[in-house]
Amino acid sequence: MLLLKIQTKFFGEMDIKEEDVIHFPKGLIGFEDKKEFVIINPEEGTPFQYLQSIEDTELSFVIMNPFIYKKDYDFNIPKKVDDLLEIHSINDIEVYNIIVIPNDVSKMTANLAAPLIININSKLAKQIIIENRNYPVKFYVVEALKEAKQEAK
Repeated sequence: MLLLKIQTKFFGEMDIKEEDVIHFPKGLIGFEDKKEFVIINPEEGTPFQYLQSIEDTELSFVIMNPFIYKKDYDFNIPKKVDDLLEIHSINDIEVYNIIVIPNDVSKMTANLAAPLIININSKLAKQIIIENRNYPVKFYVVEALKEAKQEAK
């Protein structure tokens, strides 16, 4: 197990396992030249994680599993993405949305239109665009989390 020492935007210097590095062969939308990231779990019990660039200390995104706040989130992954990421089964993937947290936290949004698809086995990933009006770029998360908690009761 090879450890890499990286500098992060929010957590300072960290050691990560080389096998935890996620490769985005085409980069992220707007950051096509950044291809290597790692997911940081800041603390137990929080739904927020961070997608930290290994190549750029200042490039870090708050991400969240969308099924926590949008249980009916459903879309098809194009065949060419399946092939690119070497997906053989739905169990191979994890899905995340990028979260934007403004000063007024109650207005926190998730980008449902452009999820991150990560093959947890191959460590290959891609951000895709979903053409579905029900999945906006700015989906208000706080209200959805409240509704999800109510439904769980």
